[in-house]
Amino acid sequence: MGKLYSQYGSKSLKAVEHFVLIIIAIATIVAIGQEIVHIIGNARVDLADLLLLFIYLEVLAMVANYAESGKLPIRMPIYIAIVALARYLILDIKAMDDWRIMTIALSTLVLSITVIVIRWGQLKLPYPRKDDH
Repeated sequence: MGKLYSQYGSKSLKAVEHFVLIIIAIATIVAIGQEIVHIIGNARVDLADLLLLFIYLEVLAMVANYAESGKLPIRMPIYIAIVALARYLILDIKAMDDWRIMTIALSTLVLSITVIVIRWGQLKLPYPRKDDH
């Protein structure tokens, strides 16, 4: 059974993984196109539009990084979440009560601290390499 999986199962899962990555990339490119059409239609660029384009760019970078290395750096989705929270705050701050603003700000702070802790751990406590054994 193990030989059968290693021969067909692993390759099949990799093919599905790459197929889904392509779908995510195409969907992100379509979303970028839709946002550009929206900007042209409005004849102006708002900060919210730029932040949304930046989120899309980060998603594409995350897909490219994952496709190249086969690993998903946990910091990239956290960066996307931070930008998404900033965008949400910028768009809706006038309609938000103080508690919601504080919650979003605290969430952003927690995510930022998480990135710092992860980065510190990568520098100070790296995983052993396969050739170190």
